[in-house]
Amino acid sequence: MTNFQRARSEEQRETRRQAILDTTAAMLEEMPIGEISLNELSRRVGLAKSNVLRYFESREAILLELLDRAWRQWVADLPALVHAGIDQDAPVSRRAEQFAAVIAGSLAQRRVLCDLLSAQAGVLEHNVSPEVAARYKRAAVANVADIAALAHQHLPELGNSAPQLTVAMIMAVGAVWTHARPSPAMLAAYQADPSLTAFKLDFVTALQEMLATLTAGTIARASA
Repeated sequence: MTNFQRARSEEQRETRRQAILDTTAAMLEEMPIGEISLNELSRRVGLAKSNVLRYFESREAILLELLDRAWRQWVADLPALVHAGIDQDAPVSRRAEQFAAVIAGSLAQRRVLCDLLSAQAGVLEHNVSPEVAARYKRAAVANVADIAALAHQHLPELGNSAPQLTVAMIMAVGAVWTHARPSPAMLAAYQADPSLTAFKLDFVTALQEMLATLTAGTIARASA
């Protein structure tokens, strides 16, 4: 919350903008995306809803910016994790498995990032202007490029296919996250009929297996 009534300078406007982002980020730590409303955000940040909309055109615009922030933080941490987790002298098949394990493990504690990625295409990219959509997509392209460069550094066998692999990986993160977080009704169904738990996923295990398959398949196609 800011300590001035009206943002008059550019510095004050940026302070208020960051306060909105930080308050929304704190809410994401407490609740799923679907429960975040502009009314509650306005109450917590101490502004009228109309004032919040002076800084961001919609709830989705705020969440897209937070997705980019979380994504960039993840990308910044990845090089050290990948370097420590991959034996560069190992055969390509082993390095591919290690790469998948590092990526999956790095997301285990990034619930907000995974939640936002899972909602990106179906929710967050809606109810925004073309300008906001384009700004976010440019940032996403840059984030993908950074991960692709890292993948190619440790798996040069990918050739020119590292960007395609990275895009598929990001899509897999969102899909596996969604399926690994069953609804209360589905959890009750699992409890009532244990045979159904064959479809219950552990996020990191399922993601690692999927990423390993995607990486091995991309390498195979690149070498064909």
